[in-house]
Amino acid sequence: MAALLLGGIGLQLLNPQVIRYFLDTASAAAQSGGSTRPLLLAAIAFIAFALLQQAARLAASLVSQRVSWTATNRLRADLVLHCLRLDMSFHKEHTPGELIERIDGDADQLANFFSQFVVRLLGNGLLLLGILLLLFRENLLVGIGLTLYTGLTLSVLGLIQRPAAKRWAEARQASAEQFGYIEERISGAEEIRAAGAEGYALQRLYLLMRLFLEKSRAAFVVSTLTFNLTNLIYVVGYAAGLALGVYLYLRGQTTLGTAYLIVYYVGMLAEPLQSIREQVQDLQQASASLGRVQELLDLQPLVREPAQGASHLPGGALEVEFQDVSFSYDQDENVLKSVSFTLQPGQILGILGRTGSGKSTLTRLLFRLYDPSQGTVRLGGVDIRTLPLADLRSKVGMVTQDVQLFEASVRDNLAFFDVSIGEEQIKEVLQALRLWEWVQSLPMGLEAKLSAGSLALSAGEAQLLAFARVFLKDPGLVILDEASSRLDPVTEALMEQAVDRLFAGRTAVLIAHRLKTVQRADLILILENGSVIEFGPRQALAADPQSRFYSLLQTGLEEALA
Repeated sequence: MAALLLGGIGLQLLNPQVIRYFLDTASAAAQSGGSTRPLLLAAIAFIAFALLQQAARLAASLVSQRVSWTATNRLRADLVLHCLRLDMSFHKEHTPGELIERIDGDADQLANFFSQFVVRLLGNGLLLLGILLLLFRENLLVGIGLTLYTGLTLSVLGLIQRPAAKRWAEARQASAEQFGYIEERISGAEEIRAAGAEGYALQRLYLLMRLFLEKSRAAFVVSTLTFNLTNLIYVVGYAAGLALGVYLYLRGQTTLGTAYLIVYYVGMLAEPLQSIREQVQDLQQASASLGRVQELLDLQPLVREPAQGASHLPGGALEVEFQDVSFSYDQDENVLKSVSFTLQPGQILGILGRTGSGKSTLTRLLFRLYDPSQGTVRLGGVDIRTLPLADLRSKVGMVTQDVQLFEASVRDNLAFFDVSIGEEQIKEVLQALRLWEWVQSLPMGLEAKLSAGSLALSAGEAQLLAFARVFLKDPGLVILDEASSRLDPVTEALMEQAVDRLFAGRTAVLIAHRLKTVQRADLILILENGSVIEFGPRQALAADPQSRFYSLLQTGLEEALA
């Protein structure tokens, strides 16, 4: 790309020299009656150089597009991977729509910057330098005048670039907020319509669009100022160059060809200055996007991979130990307060508590989606902060109420794109969950395509697919976060059979709101306002009239925890 761009610039400088030769030769031939053969050769050379210049420009454009897409796609991939590695607190603060705009929109603004900015800026700078040197060669006065003109133009561009970059950054942020709002409202369309809140949603969207308009307009006005000032200075410079050429020719200090050459080169100054102006305008927007991309990349996860010499989890059922664990979100009041308990390998723990008591937060710590503010979480006797994240998360499986389906085949949705999981293994699991007949009924079986929020699956089928994922993962610890709360009785009965098989030979944690869910638990842990108010064997607590669990059983668990 660089060779093509610079080659085109060289041809631009060469063609005026051919024209001058043509004019001077034609003038001499007219006076002396000489041969016209040199004129024909000059005309052929001019046409050939012009065609080569256009070919080089076209080829450079094609290559630069390839470079820009390659670079920006790599940047998008890096940004997506970086965001996936950031803590859950980051994703709580930024909507998917906002992140899409920052990952794709900002990268798109950098396409020209990555592919052409440096080469075009350097190339047009060399073109400007070449034109000025050739003008100095023809006439010192013309060279000095046009150098001052070029310096003035570039100075004006430099002065305007900084305030424009700031305004483009504000416009990009306003765009991200608008995208984030639209994504949220579209995903919540059912609730908005049910509540009759369409007017409110549109009013808020109007305000965000208005803000985006104002920020974009301010940025555009500053950028347009660059264009107008550059054109004004160009007109003045071109008029001065034309006047100098005519003046020198009338005084007999130059030939007609040289006078034309001076005027032509002055006209040529417009193209590199225009291109530099466009590059500066791109830089204004790219600077804003670069700043936002760098700001995103500067964010580092609080949950880090351990240093060299990391530990590894043992196979089989895992012991779970919480030792004086406290946790808070963003330095707020602790969600968990000095939580301590031990779960032996193969035991099943039922966790009870009102909404907001810290049940789900406790299980998220087992995945290291967050790290505790104080205290230690151990699995298999190993501090989980010393475990590689991939090793930890491969040994812990979770099923929640909400199942995420991906735009992929049934096989990939089950195996999470792990090609080492064979069809026989998948078939065995699906047969155990009584899903194999359903899969066989699909047009392409395991290769049938599902999508996010697929309407082809009932809530029960999606939940059973989530169970199948955990079976295929074969973890040593299983967490069920009220996974059966949305199922019909028939599907729930199927899942109860699956749960019994899943828990065999594994440690399990059950988050429950219903009495039936904790009947299979060996131990009961009750949370209230982030603190453990009761922990012990289920049967012993159920038989103790003084226990909180006994009281819950007598009152009715669902009613007591409502």
